[in-house]
Amino acid sequence: MDHAITEIEKACGREAGSTKMLAAIESPLGITQANQIAFASKRLIGIALGAEDYVRNLKTERSPEGIELLFARCSILQAARAAGIQAFDTVYSNANNEEGFLKEAALIKQLGFDGKSLINPRQIELLHNLFAPTQKDVEQAKRIIEAAAEAERQGAGVVSLNGKMIDAPIIDRAKLVLERAKSGIREE
Repeated sequence: MDHAITEIEKACGREAGSTKMLAAIESPLGITQANQIAFASKRLIGIALGAEDYVRNLKTERSPEGIELLFARCSILQAARAAGIQAFDTVYSNANNEEGFLKEAALIKQLGFDGKSLINPRQIELLHNLFAPTQKDVEQAKRIIEAAAEAERQGAGVVSLNGKMIDAPIIDRAKLVLERAKSGIREE
């Protein structure tokens, strides 16, 4: 597929490799091959779950709790992270159920997804606000980054902030908070 896309890019005067792809995984077979899919092309920027077809193939139904999607969600997330690409959750098809949408979106945020496919424009602001950090989150992230920088300047091997150890994963999460804050701060 990469070769065919490269040929089309050349024919259209575009830079080779400039066209990116997002893979939708919608079947049990796709879920079992999520790792191979995630590493299939350098053009791939992310993978997303397509739940309706997946659930139909499982011969079950979507539930408000989404328990039937847990394995698929975790498989997609792990594959995406292993490949260094983004992971997107499936749509929430009841556009009139704001509470249900926010509950599901909070779950996938907690799991570690980068976002969620949307079916209705009303869901955009809700999702954006949910994924945005609070001002308190941003202030804490800045304190973490500052404490780590100060410790590095002093040559200290261990960093502590308010009695809590600050190590590389904590610093990386703080950087992610600051990166997300560039898109906005959560309205509370």
